[in-house]
Amino acid sequence: MKNWNPITTEQQVREIVEKSNEKPQIIFKDSVTCGISAYAKERLVSGNDVLIAKADFNYLDLLSYRSVSNFIADELNVIHQSPQIIVLKDGVVVYRVSHHSIQAEEIAKYL
Repeated sequence: MKNWNPITTEQQVREIVEKSNEKPQIIFKDSVTCGISAYAKERLVSGNDVLIAKADFNYLDLLSYRSVSNFIADELNVIHQSPQIIVLKDGVVVYRVSHHSIQAEEIAKYL
């Protein structure tokens, strides 16, 4: 999606955490070769309008940027999963979900 901000560096993750003090931030960790990730991504695309109206959407291709994915897990103190959604507000994780539980309408409740 063109309004999804790609994450490629640890510095971008730090900036996302900082931005969450002004506007909720969503991180989607995607394993591009995984069928479950593809299904989750499809649900996010179809619910994109619900999310983008309320938050910035940040996308990580974790196969290409595995070290950044590991940094996210360490920095945000979340267990690494794939696919995974992490919602940040005021510098902290307020919601995280993975696999088949990823649904735009549910994510929107935490924004």
